Amino acid sequence: MKKHMFIFLGALIAFSFILPYTTFAADSYKVGALFAVTGRASFLGDPEKKTAVMVAELINKAGGINGKKLELIIYDTEGDATKTMLFFKKLVNQDKVCAVIGPSLSGTSLAIVDEAKKLKTPLVSCAASYKIVYDAKTKKQRKWVFKTPQTDTMAVEAIYSYLKKRGINKIAIMSVTSGYGKSGHGELVRLAPKYGMDIIADEKYGPKDQDMTVQLTKIKGNPPQAIVNWSIGPTQVVVLRNWKALGMTSIPFYQSHGFGSRKNIKLAAGAAEGVLSPLGGCVVATALPASTQKDVTMKYNKDYQAKYNEPISTFGGHAWDALYLVANALKAAGCDKEGIRNELEKTQNFVGQHGVFNFSPDNHIGLTWQDAFYMTVVKGDDFTLAD
Repeated sequence: MKKHMFIFLGALIAFSFILPYTTFAADSYKVGALFAVTGRASFLGDPEKKTAVMVAELINKAGGINGKKLELIIYDTEGDATKTMLFFKKLVNQDKVCAVIGPSLSGTSLAIVDEAKKLKTPLVSCAASYKIVYDAKTKKQRKWVFKTPQTDTMAVEAIYSYLKKRGINKIAIMSVTSGYGKSGHGELVRLAPKYGMDIIADEKYGPKDQDMTVQLTKIKGNPPQAIVNWSIGPTQVVVLRNWKALGMTSIPFYQSHGFGSRKNIKLAAGAAEGVLSPLGGCVVATALPASTQKDVTMKYNKDYQAKYNEPISTFGGHAWDALYLVANALKAAGCDKEGIRNELEKTQNFVGQHGVFNFSPDNHIGLTWQDAFYMTVVKGDDFTLAD
């Protein structure tokens, strides 16, 4: 793996996620950000916002980009597609940004991909679905859209590969009936034959459900060798509590890559012990072998902890990657949107929080599952590398 990256470090800027901060001089580079800071997806948007603010400060403290300040303009989408569209148009038409990072969710990202094309504005999403960058009609990458999180496909392949190596092929799957859960469920089913997985139980639950005992009891009646759950938010914690309460901890439990926040471990109140999930390197930075990525992830952890006095989450790492990728493109192209788009597409060997990014005209995700994930396990109320 080639290991090098461009890193810009920066100074304190005033910030508001409700109204844009606009007191910088005209010679600043404006970058917009759309995060679900409040609302149902705040567990995603809050660490993304905090990380983006921190990165902008570090960049400006180090002298900015080409001698200009980076002006970050953030709007809170609240996870709402309509608000996301309105704010995206405002960022482009009124705030005159050079590029936009976010949104936090696949649904809100998909809501604006066509508008990004229409307004010819580079968009680096912080959401998971491959559909964000892939246009099924043209069967090509969306010209103006890139993304930083690993896809559901990658996460499923990471889990199935890990299971296969351990001689496990008899599994039960569980998934929430939201967009995230449906996407993951589709990949769990689609990729099962490729990895020789026999799905002997397939249970679903709603995004507001507060008890999955019925679904788990069905699984317990014909126990599999492992359970794979696909959800984000409170449901992924509820299902763990039920799993433990039913005395099912002898059956290994796997979560999706959406489990990567230590707040989930805390909320599970001991029920997360032993749970496995594929996560980016930033979440287990201290446990990584010596490498350029370890250096990068350790610095992010140190900077974030010093500023906010709380641990990082996998979601904040997506914003870190997105803003530094845009900063690199700004350094090379200035505030030329076509130039920024071109520079993003030429990105090679960018060492980020979730792997090494290599974009191309045919690949606006830039990651492979082998490079983007470490299998982690919860031990002593923290994430560490699995055996």
